[in-house]
Amino acid sequence: MKEYLIILLCSYLASSWCLQEQLNHRKIGSRIIGGQAANAGQFAYAAAITVQTGNGRFFCGGTLLNQEWILTAGQCVDEAVLFTIQLGSNTLEGDDPYRVKVASSEYVVHPDYNPLTLENDIGLIKLRMPVEYSLLVEYLSQIGLLGATYNVTVRSLVAIGWGQTSDEDSGLSNDLMWVNVVPLSNEECKIFYGNQISDNNICVEGNYNEGTCYGDTGSALIQDIGKYKIHTGIASFISGNGCESTDPSGYTRTFPYRDWIRNYTGV
Repeated sequence: MKEYLIILLCSYLASSWCLQEQLNHRKIGSRIIGGQAANAGQFAYAAAITVQTGNGRFFCGGTLLNQEWILTAGQCVDEAVLFTIQLGSNTLEGDDPYRVKVASSEYVVHPDYNPLTLENDIGLIKLRMPVEYSLLVEYLSQIGLLGATYNVTVRSLVAIGWGQTSDEDSGLSNDLMWVNVVPLSNEECKIFYGNQISDNNICVEGNYNEGTCYGDTGSALIQDIGKYKIHTGIASFISGNGCESTDPSGYTRTFPYRDWIRNYTGV
């Protein structure tokens, strides 16, 4: 009965509270809706993360920043006891000679992370041993962060993830998916999510209902700057109306946390 009431309320209120309650009853995260499968090495910095907590397991995405650190959402690391991470492969299962599996129990969550409102939804995972990618550079590499000297107008972005591809299918995608999306202004996004949207968020929408779904949380929003791929956002929340609604997807904007990330990772 409680879960029914939550779903009913969320059909009228698209909020981070609704997202948090859904995460309490469903697998955490979000899957790319309306996307296409990535080519080998297309997103060589993508990390597939299985998170173990004291209450169970769930899946998140993440991004390799350097040989020791992975960037993800705060909700993906908060109260975790173990991370099992796959790098270098677009697939979660099946044979792949380039897949690297690592584990860690060390993480950092932003000190002002709020699990109810998803403010400051950002976290870092430190690997036990540095990954070696010199021989696998086409399939395993790190992504860049936007430097303070750049002043770029964001017009087109790419969202990636292994999450659900529909509201009905509750399983993860075995293939890493990607989709082109465009940013909304914060004022436009507040129409859907109210004052929970701050300057530290970025909302995006695709063509019709393209965007993130359960299982994509923590995955990267990527911007092309010339030949460089720049990490722009971290998948954080979706609408209580479901993945296939035309409501925008919400991300934590990376740039405001640039110094915080650098203090731990050196990137």
